[in-house]
Amino acid sequence: MPGRSAEPEPPPRVEGYRRPHRHEAGCTRRNGGIVAETGGTERLGFDPTVANYARMFDYYMGGKDNFAADREAARRMLELAPELPLICREGRRHVAKVVRYLVGAGIRQFIDLGCGLPTVGNVHEVAQAAAPGSRVVYVDNDPVVVLHSQALLEQNDDTVVIEADLRDTKHVLGHPRVKELVDLTRPVGVLLHYTLLMVPDEEEAARAVADYRDAVAPGSHIAISHSVRDPRPDVTAKLASIYRDSGGGPQHGRLRSKADVERLFAGLRLVEPGVVYIPRWRPEPGETLPGPETVWSVGGVGVVER
Repeated sequence: MPGRSAEPEPPPRVEGYRRPHRHEAGCTRRNGGIVAETGGTERLGFDPTVANYARMFDYYMGGKDNFAADREAARRMLELAPELPLICREGRRHVAKVVRYLVGAGIRQFIDLGCGLPTVGNVHEVAQAAAPGSRVVYVDNDPVVVLHSQALLEQNDDTVVIEADLRDTKHVLGHPRVKELVDLTRPVGVLLHYTLLMVPDEEEAARAVADYRDAVAPGSHIAISHSVRDPRPDVTAKLASIYRDSGGGPQHGRLRSKADVERLFAGLRLVEPGVVYIPRWRPEPGETLPGPETVWSVGGVGVVER
C-alpha cells in the first residue's frame, strides 16, 4: 500500500507474475497474499496453497499462471476426466464464436463477467478484430486476475478491467470505468461464460441474470455457457469432491443440469439453436463435433426484448 516503508516479497511465482505498480490503488500484500481493499473493508483474495478454478483452467490450457496446489488438483481430475483440456479449448472456441455472432448482430460493447486469467483469444481480441473500436469491460472478483489483465491492457483505450462481484449488478454497471466505456441506453453483450459455476444457489444465479437483463437496453444479448452433469454424473460428482478437498470450497458441490441452465434464460428470446452442447452451437459446415460425453458443457445466447 502506498506509504508503507516495506512490504513482504510475494511468494515464488511462475513466469508471468507482475508486481502491481504503486499507482494501482485497491490492493496491497500481507503475509504473502494479496488483499483487496474495497469500501474500507479487506478480504483475502489470493492464496497459492488453495486450488483455484481459474488457475486450473490456465493449467489445462497449457499456461504458466498456476501453482502447485492447482496442478495437483488438476492432475487428480485428469485421471478421472482426461477430456478436461478439450472442454477448456472448446469453451474458448465457443466464446470466440459467440462474440463474432454478437458483432454480426450489431453489438459493439461487451461486459465479460468473470473473465478469468488472460489467455489467447480474449473477448477484446475477437471483438476488436471483427469490429475495430468495440469496447470491452472485464469484471472479476479475483485481485490477481485483475492485476494481470490490467498489465496486458494498459495500452488499450477501448478495454478496462474492474474488480467486482458479478452479483452486485448496481456496483458493476455504476462503476465509473464502466460508465466511461459502456452506454447502457444502447445494446450491450453480457457474457457469463462458466462464471455461474461459482454461484451455486439457483435463485441467486437466476436473480443475477435477471438483474442484468432488466438493466440493459432492448436488443442487448446475454450469453451463458456452463458445464453440466447430465452426460457423466458420477464423474462430475467425483471431480467436485476433488475440488472441495483441495480447498476450492463448496462451489462445485453440484453441477447444474442442462435443464437448470435453460431456466437461466427466463425472459429472454433464445437465439437458434437454443441451449445446446457447445460444439453444436452454430458449427462450421462439415465440422466434426465431439459428443456430450466428451464435452459436457452447454451454451446459449438470449436477446433482451421488452
